[in-house]
Amino acid sequence: GVDLGFLGPWACLSTGWWWSSCLVWATIRMEKGNKKAQPQLLKTPVANGIIERDETTMEKEIAGLHRVDFEFSDIFYFCRKGFEAIVEDEVTQRFSSEELVSWNLLTRTNVNFHYVSLRLTVVWVVGVVVRYCFLLPLRFTLAAIGITSMIVGTTVVGQLPNSSVKSYLSELVHLTCSRILVRALSGTIHYHNKENKPQKGGICVANHTSPIDAIILTNDGCYAMVGQVHGGLMGVIQRATVKACPHVWFERSEVKDRHLVTKRLREHVADKSKLPILIFPEGTCINNTSVMMFKKGSFEIGGTIYPVAIKYDPQFGDAFWNSSKYNIVSYLLRIMTSWAIVCNVWYMPPMVRKEGEDAVQFANRVRSAIAQQGGLTELPWDGGLKRAKVKDTFREEQQKNYSKMLVRNGSIGNLSTGTESD
Repeated sequence: GVDLGFLGPWACLSTGWWWSSCLVWATIRMEKGNKKAQPQLLKTPVANGIIERDETTMEKEIAGLHRVDFEFSDIFYFCRKGFEAIVEDEVTQRFSSEELVSWNLLTRTNVNFHYVSLRLTVVWVVGVVVRYCFLLPLRFTLAAIGITSMIVGTTVVGQLPNSSVKSYLSELVHLTCSRILVRALSGTIHYHNKENKPQKGGICVANHTSPIDAIILTNDGCYAMVGQVHGGLMGVIQRATVKACPHVWFERSEVKDRHLVTKRLREHVADKSKLPILIFPEGTCINNTSVMMFKKGSFEIGGTIYPVAIKYDPQFGDAFWNSSKYNIVSYLLRIMTSWAIVCNVWYMPPMVRKEGEDAVQFANRVRSAIAQQGGLTELPWDGGLKRAKVKDTFREEQQKNYSKMLVRNGSIGNLSTGTESD
């Protein structure tokens, strides 16, 4: 299914030959206008990396240098890995906007081109006028209508006694308001494999790029949200929606109580009449080029897991929220002044925990399936590294692996020469 946002004639232009031709022309002009810049920077996405890494494991690489004991040359392996991590590690780059192959007429591309030519500047200025003077007011109006309708509608429905009528009206209000908000973002969403949509009593898990992920999914179906209680406008929305729909909101003190959170989620899943829970197991926003470690808590609850893969098209607008760089107001302004939010959503076959499989293994299996479907890179790192330092256990694990390798190789070498080993 396709949901075309409120774009009017600009939707046709952005999805047709005019848009592609304009992007190609602008990129060529930038390459010709900036003699010092290397064209290859525009043609090679950052996902390919600026370093050609050797994926050989430590055991194989060092074992190929010597047979027994420590050698000074081992230091060079660790130095090289350290330099690679400093220049370009595979975690930090996932928390910045995805590099573009061509200019999308929003910024001067991610390689920071500046003034190139008068014609190119005119095109960019016209785009600014259209986005800020025409699209932004329309989108802001739609967003205000959607938020107001959500608060009023859920408050009214919440006054009704629990019944099938209340559930129907609640879902109707949520769907209608979510679709208004999607149009406020000029969203064009392609939903695939709708026969696999999450069912009541299940848990929907998806990769996380932006706060609007929830709106993208609720545009096609209702979910019970899980999250922390907030203040301000978000708090007003939370208090209104929970009256009409069994969302699961936690106080700040409750979030730290892992057992309490798990208990409340299990109680929700056990009731097959309640909407499926929507959870983003990464716990933070990633730039939509990869899927990072899934927290195991979501997979300890039990019940059926419904994986969903979300992939945005950065050519029309950058959906990634870099919370370390932009606050929520600045982020929403960037979203609402982009050309459109275009993305694909894949509903995947339900998955259940296998016999003998622990929560971590199950989480990794679901993550792999989402990464493969969305064409994303699968990374084992915790998204918490966005703000926290690497745990000492990671460094200690590498030290242990190296010491075990020395002991193992030393023992083999000593036995081969007929000597005793300690």
